[in-house]
Amino acid sequence: MPDTITYDYLIIGGGSAGSVMASRLSEMEGKTVCLVEAGRDLSEANMPAQVASPYPGRAYFDRSLTWEGLRARLSETPSAPEIPYEQGRGLGGTSLINGIGSNRGSPQDYREWHDAGAAGWDWPDVLPYFRRLESDAGEGAESGLHGTSGPWPVRRIPRESFTGFTRAVHGALESRQFRAGTDQNGPWRDGIFPTSVNLDEHGRRASAATTYLRPAVRARRNLTILCDTRALRLMVSDGVAQGAELLGPRGPFTLRAREVIVCTGALHTPALLMRSGIGPAAELAGLGIAPIADLPGVGGNLMEHPSIGVTALIARGARMAPGDHYHIQSVLRWSSNRPDTPVGDMHTAIVARAGWHSIGNQMASLFSWVNKSYSTGRVRLRSDDPMSEPEVRFDMLSDPRDLERLGMALRQSASVLTDPVLAGTVLAALPSSYSPRIKKFLAPTWRNGVLTAIAAPLVDHVPAMRRLVLKQAQGDAPSLEHLMRDDAALEAYLKANVGGVWHPCGTARMGRADDPMAVTTSDGRVRGLSGLRVCDASLMPTIPCANINVPVLMIAEKISDDIKAAAGMEAKIAC
Repeated sequence: MPDTITYDYLIIGGGSAGSVMASRLSEMEGKTVCLVEAGRDLSEANMPAQVASPYPGRAYFDRSLTWEGLRARLSETPSAPEIPYEQGRGLGGTSLINGIGSNRGSPQDYREWHDAGAAGWDWPDVLPYFRRLESDAGEGAESGLHGTSGPWPVRRIPRESFTGFTRAVHGALESRQFRAGTDQNGPWRDGIFPTSVNLDEHGRRASAATTYLRPAVRARRNLTILCDTRALRLMVSDGVAQGAELLGPRGPFTLRAREVIVCTGALHTPALLMRSGIGPAAELAGLGIAPIADLPGVGGNLMEHPSIGVTALIARGARMAPGDHYHIQSVLRWSSNRPDTPVGDMHTAIVARAGWHSIGNQMASLFSWVNKSYSTGRVRLRSDDPMSEPEVRFDMLSDPRDLERLGMALRQSASVLTDPVLAGTVLAALPSSYSPRIKKFLAPTWRNGVLTAIAAPLVDHVPAMRRLVLKQAQGDAPSLEHLMRDDAALEAYLKANVGGVWHPCGTARMGRADDPMAVTTSDGRVRGLSGLRVCDASLMPTIPCANINVPVLMIAEKISDDIKAAAGMEAKIAC
């Protein structure tokens, strides 16, 4: 493609935010839009079965849909290894491989953004966009809070489909005074809720690409979509973004645009900015990159939801029926009641099936995370090579509040799964995390499928095989009993085994003009430059109490209106 083509808008990254942005900006008939995505084109017509499935366990670790070589250090512990960190690569981004949960977070999250300097992002400002994006199926929905005509389908797992395990856990939680609710996205309160999910009317995963880039949108004459095309660097001259250097199937080329919008996610967006000379000047100069905008906040403020699990071998009658069914049937929102933490700062997913294969279906889990975390890390460049993945350090549990609350979560989950109420349901329980060893066991491979199909009947009928499988699953982790009674052992275990939930955010955060660590304005413009915006989870000043995909969709809906307003076009909110 020749580099003489100039678009009005060049959108880099075709994930959740980029798909929304391309759809909304191409509604302006007089404006040309180009969407660039590093991965392959994925639409309803060619969606792989493991992605379209309502059970996401095969898509999680499908290496054809993630960034090979992207690794992260999760814990603050100096000896913590770098491990693979999955982020979606393909049109639709991480919405292709995530857990399909569809929730917004707390109104307090957005008040927090406003107070941190993101003017116009308080709850009353963002609620209309949450409503605009969704098409809520209505079962159990709280009136007045939901939309019915947006592209994004939202429905709730029906209680009549709950497995014996899920029902038994509900009973144990209700005996602990947790109330059952109907709408995870209703008024913010603690309780047990059917999971809100983005499944369409046929029970298939809805991705950002299948919902926002439908055939009618793709057919617009003013929209160009380039897949298998990687952004190398931004082109900036005299403080004005001019376009980007790209690498496509036929080699390198450049595209020019009147405005460039970076939507490559909280790990790759800061990396692209820094490779282009936008970031901490001294750090960039040390890598041989000429600084063009000294913004020390680029790559900083990296946040995630620290997680840990407790897994159970469950009785045959408590298991999920054969077939592809959504596995996180219900969730518990709860409050730690620790100082300086908000209501609903903790989250526990009631997972009725721990893996896609035969042994995975024999197990269930309580998977918990700190829903309002305070630990922060950083993304840095390893070199100026655009093909090199950045260094990612989350430093999870570096804030003592996160460490204490994750310990509370593990102990609460252990207490529930060893409750006498579940004696006929739970046959054994053990601590668990998404370690590299467990990820390998859960990988959607032919070998794993065959071996587990052979072993699963033996687990049910041969005690020695059951003990062997449980020992392999537990690895060198201490027993739950030991972790329940020994604070030092619990702390050491958490620091060594903390996981994330694939919710990175915050690395190009919005903020006030006098905030030296703010990277962007409240409409996503990069400070000190013209013609350049960021629109993805990087913008978040703090992490919301939510799976971040729906908040990212909301962000893109809102910023697309800001761009339309700047272009003098009408920006309507259909509530």
